[in-house]
Amino acid sequence: MTSRIDADTYDLILRGGTIIDGTGAPGFVGDVAIADGLIVEVVPASNGPIAATASHEIDATGQLVTPGFVDIHTHYDGQVCWDKQVTPSSWHGVTTIVMGNCGVGFAPVRPGSETALVELMESVEDIPGTALHEGIPWGWESFDQYLDAIDTPYSIDIGAQVPHVAVRHYVMGERCYDDATVDDIAAMASITRSAMAAGALGFSTSRFYGHLDKAGNHVPGTNATADEIMAIGEAFAELDHGTMEIISDHLDQPEEQYWIEYIARRTGRPVTALVASNVSEKVWDLADRLNAAGVEFRPQVGARPASVLMTLEGTVNPMRQFPSFDTIKELSFDEQRERLLEPDFRASILADQPKVSRYADTNKMISSWDKMFVLPQDLSYEPGHGDSLAGIAEAVGCDVREALMDAMASGRPLLYLVGNYEGDLELQRTRIEQPTSVFGLSDGGAHCGVLCDASVPTYMLAYMTRDRTKGPKLGLEFTVHKMTQDTAKLYGLTDRGVIANGYRADLNVIDFDSLLLEDPHIVWDLPGGGRRLVQRARGYTATICHGEVTYENGEHTGAMPGRLIRGGK
Repeated sequence: MTSRIDADTYDLILRGGTIIDGTGAPGFVGDVAIADGLIVEVVPASNGPIAATASHEIDATGQLVTPGFVDIHTHYDGQVCWDKQVTPSSWHGVTTIVMGNCGVGFAPVRPGSETALVELMESVEDIPGTALHEGIPWGWESFDQYLDAIDTPYSIDIGAQVPHVAVRHYVMGERCYDDATVDDIAAMASITRSAMAAGALGFSTSRFYGHLDKAGNHVPGTNATADEIMAIGEAFAELDHGTMEIISDHLDQPEEQYWIEYIARRTGRPVTALVASNVSEKVWDLADRLNAAGVEFRPQVGARPASVLMTLEGTVNPMRQFPSFDTIKELSFDEQRERLLEPDFRASILADQPKVSRYADTNKMISSWDKMFVLPQDLSYEPGHGDSLAGIAEAVGCDVREALMDAMASGRPLLYLVGNYEGDLELQRTRIEQPTSVFGLSDGGAHCGVLCDASVPTYMLAYMTRDRTKGPKLGLEFTVHKMTQDTAKLYGLTDRGVIANGYRADLNVIDFDSLLLEDPHIVWDLPGGGRRLVQRARGYTATICHGEVTYENGEHTGAMPGRLIRGGK
């Protein structure tokens, strides 16, 4: 690549912005020059403006200039086949995503068994099966063939992990729910190593009770032995790249911690595990001990607890528990909202005996009135008791089912926060601030009918660092660091996430004072007319990937500079 550091003309210059460089260092006002997809000059205002000119200049005065955000926990494995903008993540300043999390994905796959992987993804990640069937071209078998198939232009960079569920299904077929044999384990380890050599960024596995297939079985690999996981981990041992991602219910258990430590020490590669708010301090003690010894184990936390948005159009609709709702469920959603306000229909709902779901978690979710909140107008995702259906019913003096129908008729989603939500996000904030934690769990591309957490970069900046009043705010420089350099380094992406000479020119120009989330809403834009919840943002003046402006004021420019990242290449 030809350097143009001494040239008179660059491709792009961002002038006069407050540069938050991604390292956590204090911000400063200055200019950033870009050439050939790289940052070539970063000049503080105290040194005067960059003297050269550029083909394109952006006046960033009074705005933030940050690295592009690196989202390490997404499920765009199918969506990248039809959506080259990779929305909604690209609407929120994300310029790099890592997919293939939680053990699910679409390669390797034996020809003729594609439907099984679609159904697993549909069940675990709530992605409409019709969209996956119609939107994925298939034609691959091995993981490296899958990488070749998705190696196309995008508005952002994408990277993929090897999913344990798909590997197990490929090796064991219908036995994939059973214990693996020695030969099975050897085959899985070999496939993982080949996939890593082809450019996979890591390997992921699920040991979470909530990940079930359509028949109610835990997904393949949930109960895999430590020997199996450690043997697959051995595939990393002689490689210079790769991260293992885990979602597990057993992070507090000595047996689970044993193999996590074994893999991290044996391979020298990072391990990250999703941590729910109710996990004990033991996992953090393990992280402190290992990281102090130079072994990278990073508990992964999200912007807020796992959550569900309930709507008439969505996957979880609490009205469905009432038999009388069956009489209007075929009407349009506007007509349903009208009927929810009619006295006769409301009387029938009040008289109903609710149905009982076969899943205890679902029953709890749709009937814990003090934990079901009308989504706050300020989109804080930090509601109080007065926002709950129980609190609203108490204040108005009505039956809680009437409060439910009023809320559903208004069209505003109900928010259910999974876990031990105590009225604020202080536990979440302190987890994010843990030195060993890594920021993740946006689930971009997944849970299409219940959440849109791909918007969390905007949430973290607009709410957690600027608007929060229920507790201390996060520092701006710290927050940007957690979403850029820190996440990038976990997956070995050391060429991005920092605004400094020689780094990739993946950047955002953000009108911080005006930055805000818009309301989440349902759109029907997936292949086959599938629906998904999306949430847009305002305040992103420009997003830049590899030196090209991909978004201006929230609108895509048509530029597609993003590519598939191949680990170790």
